[in-house]
Amino acid sequence: MVNDRVIWIQAIDTTLLEWCQGDCVLGEHWFIYRFNPQRPLTSDSADVAKEETDLATSEVKGFTIVTQTCDIVRSCNERPFVEIVPLVEVDEQQLHDVQRSRRPQYAYIPGVAELYLVADLNRVMTVEKAVVAEWERKPGCLNDDEIRVLGQALARKRARFAFPDDFTDFARKLQNRLRDKHNKATDEGEALRALREIRVRAEPAWNSSEIQLIFWFIRDEDQNQFKGVGWDQFLNQWLQLIPESGRYKNVEGSVVALEDMTAKEYVESDPLDLDHLSS
Repeated sequence: MVNDRVIWIQAIDTTLLEWCQGDCVLGEHWFIYRFNPQRPLTSDSADVAKEETDLATSEVKGFTIVTQTCDIVRSCNERPFVEIVPLVEVDEQQLHDVQRSRRPQYAYIPGVAELYLVADLNRVMTVEKAVVAEWERKPGCLNDDEIRVLGQALARKRARFAFPDDFTDFARKLQNRLRDKHNKATDEGEALRALREIRVRAEPAWNSSEIQLIFWFIRDEDQNQFKGVGWDQFLNQWLQLIPESGRYKNVEGSVVALEDMTAKEYVESDPLDLDHLSS
């Protein structure tokens, strides 16, 4: 005889078959987290610190599921939980940065981008699948390319390379320049916004006593000049900010399209991002 539990597990499993990694729910929702009542670190936790609880809530505009699709669709009898992250609102420039993978704290979700919402990967919450089954699904990714990009963003958040401290000091002038000029309405600002990403490779290795650095400024395929100013001029300006010093005996750089790099060059280099470039 089929009991009630079997019936509602089947109902949950059937509903979750429609859900994929990156799908969202919108509306009034609450992110819940534990805190130390003696040392509350956020305004939300400080507000409830005297209420004899160590759980705080903060209102969010929705959630995105970050659990892999193959685990979402497995029976809730075997895999009852999914991981979700809150959606937060950003401005147009921040949305552009997130789309270009320049803000690893966030992930670009195409399905809610028109609302200027992105996924905040710094906050993760676990819920049972029965909760998700009651939500109205908002598709997050609409094709294979969007699914692939989201997966890369989720992986990058956990796998970012930790650059040596002396490299951060060495590259500080360049970092400041890129950060200060990136959002400006200038030729250089436009050029920086046209970069897909910036990658750097250390030869022979980051822990060597003498290192050759190679910077790749990877541009969009259709951007070659900005009001008559070519990439070479910008490249020369950027490289002048990182002359050889200390362990870094030689510094080279190129502005390239993605197809100009070999797979070996790409995988043996490490990405710089605006989170890293922020002071």
